[in-house]
Amino acid sequence: MMKQRTHMCGELRREHAGQEVTLYGWVHRRRDHGGVIFVDLRDYTGITQVVFSPEETPEAHESAGQLRNEFVICVQGSVRPRPEDTVNPDLPTGEVEVVGSTLTILSKAQTTPFRVEDDTDAGEDLRLKYRYLDLRRPTMQRNLRLRHRVCLAVRQYFDSVGFTEVETPVLIKSTPEGARDYLVPSRMYPGKLYALPQSPQLLKQLLMVAGTDRYFQIARCYRDEDLRADRQPEFTQIDVEMSFADEDSVIDVSEGMIAAIYRELGREIELPFKRLSYKEAMDRFGIDKPDIRFGMELVDVTDIASESQFRVFREVVEDGGIVKGICAPGYASASRKEMDELTEFAGIYGAKGLAWFKVTEKGISSPIKKFFSEGELEQLGTRLSASVGDTLLFVADVPRVVADALANLRLKLGGKLGLIPQNEDAFVWVLDFPLFEQENGTLSPQHHPFTSPRDDDLELLETDAAKVRAMAYDLVLNGNEIGGGSVRIHDPSLQQRIFKVLGIGEQEARDRFGFLLEAFGYGAPPHAGIAFGLDRIVMLLAGEDTIRDVIAFPKTQKGACLLTGAPSAVDPKQLRELGIKVDLG
Repeated sequence: MMKQRTHMCGELRREHAGQEVTLYGWVHRRRDHGGVIFVDLRDYTGITQVVFSPEETPEAHESAGQLRNEFVICVQGSVRPRPEDTVNPDLPTGEVEVVGSTLTILSKAQTTPFRVEDDTDAGEDLRLKYRYLDLRRPTMQRNLRLRHRVCLAVRQYFDSVGFTEVETPVLIKSTPEGARDYLVPSRMYPGKLYALPQSPQLLKQLLMVAGTDRYFQIARCYRDEDLRADRQPEFTQIDVEMSFADEDSVIDVSEGMIAAIYRELGREIELPFKRLSYKEAMDRFGIDKPDIRFGMELVDVTDIASESQFRVFREVVEDGGIVKGICAPGYASASRKEMDELTEFAGIYGAKGLAWFKVTEKGISSPIKKFFSEGELEQLGTRLSASVGDTLLFVADVPRVVADALANLRLKLGGKLGLIPQNEDAFVWVLDFPLFEQENGTLSPQHHPFTSPRDDDLELLETDAAKVRAMAYDLVLNGNEIGGGSVRIHDPSLQQRIFKVLGIGEQEARDRFGFLLEAFGYGAPPHAGIAFGLDRIVMLLAGEDTIRDVIAFPKTQKGACLLTGAPSAVDPKQLRELGIKVDLG
């Protein structure tokens, strides 16, 4: 029969001295100091030092001699203060130790492929293959519990403001929403397939028609898309929908949720958050998810450039392009090699070149200085608020290339020059996104086809649809989009207009979204919603660089599970039952 655990390994303090305790955990480290054996015993709360003496407890001491790292043990003993010269100030339990009187080995461990500690040099693939060992590391345990606390705060907050948590199904009809669906064949309906939800979008709108009024869900979502550090094929979002709500209603509720999360973590944040229009974000930062913790904003100098004798600038402007620049403070000391590296970096984003001017005590230094008059150089410096020691960087091209190149240069130099505060969280709402995006003359929804256009732009739907703004909003934290949503269309006639602009005929609309359109015919309330990336929020709160470090069992960047070997081949009998034949040709 197991003995009752009295304390966790990270709980013992000086006030526990003299108490008899029972601890369970893993052997983090064993040290033999001339007969006396010291064991660091670890669980998710921390480490306690246990001492086994051959004079005081010979039987337990003999058992301790068998211990190796990661053995699972039970220890009984008494707590005593450590001698002053052996106190460990780096451990919360460092003032005490447990004198082990009995030791039970519950489970032995093989030599692990890497040390179970935060300072590991194991590569990510090895960590993912042995994820159950990786999760024992203190940082990973903290991340899991941080995620739990965030979810707890979310549920408590939404309950306090009248929301109902509703689970929506995982096996649904395929309704393309921008990414490829994961498909699930049906044994009972040969030749037909379910899809895993990319999001509960249509279902939460149906809940509004059903009178749920205020819905939320911590929902699993699935998208078969190319992956990166902050994407997974399966991920979790905080899904929210509200009836009789407008943009401001959703924003107020969302800010309350974020404040509740921070409060759960012992921090207060200032409300309300800043707001930027999509146009202003693109003009000032070149990106729709700006990091507003530092300056170095993009500045338009097209008018000055067009008057210069620099042929590259003039030809770009004559062809309808623009010229913008950023001011890198204190970067005039950069070498020619560094400037060449920045030019190559800008080229990754389509820039054909990078013009630069260094502001020195002796004046402007640049390979292209001769193409600009003193007045034009002075204008450029004034426009970009340049000081001695700064470097001005310019890109001339079509607006998209200029924005991409300078936005990424800004972030690169912001980090390199130490301009980005690391202990500051800056939230900003980005509003008024374009309703449609256009590529090769074809319009597609910027978000999804149920996003409502702004009332002021309704007259442009049939005449200049590319200029129509959406009642859509994204929440950005330190340059990371953590949430996005919109006011939905609830008027069937307006929905038909949107479908027509997108080239979706009545029959196609019925085939793809018929169940939702039919529901709207029975009285749909105005409604709006938002979805937050839970994994991304926890990643930022934990200070991690990838969401894989805040998910218990993630996939690799190629969508594979190194722990279980998924995806894998299945028994041919299962395929026959589903009427599936695998053709790898």
